[in-house]
Amino acid sequence: MDSQASKHVDWCVKKAEKEIEESRKQKKKVQHRGLRKIEPNRKRAIGHLEKAAHNLEVFNLLRKNNSSDWSITAGFYTLYHCFLAIAVKFGYESRNQTCTIMLMEMLKEQGRISIGDEIIGFMKYEEDKKTHEDSLIELREDYTYGIDLEVKDEDQLNKIENLCVKFIDIAKDIVYEE
Repeated sequence: MDSQASKHVDWCVKKAEKEIEESRKQKKKVQHRGLRKIEPNRKRAIGHLEKAAHNLEVFNLLRKNNSSDWSITAGFYTLYHCFLAIAVKFGYESRNQTCTIMLMEMLKEQGRISIGDEIIGFMKYEEDKKTHEDSLIELREDYTYGIDLEVKDEDQLNKIENLCVKFIDIAKDIVYEE
């Protein structure tokens, strides 16, 4: 039986195919907001890992320069580029955060990657208030669209930084694995 994650990934692939077809019919730039199957590309995956490392540097610079509200965004994109690196390694191009997260869940369920639930959970939208406070995607939106100029919870920033450092290493292992 297909899991919720694999069903969502199938939906994301079909969504991208439909949007690409529509773009071509309308003679517009080919684009999509889903998942597209591509040839696995280690070089491109490594590029995403480099972008993740760059984003982590930006996270730390923003934090040191009293712009911790933007550190949240840099932390989110550090983890997200790790996800994109893994996606490309397994032959997917993503243009949708939820689709990317569901792809990670599916690959984990299939035993193709080994990443902790805390990393995937930290990147998901959450309805529950307690879990919402522990969701990086929710924090990113709160600080991007809200008016707070700093993150007062240093422990939260430390958690994000530590998770980013840890996940870059995990993603590197996955990307370089034969």
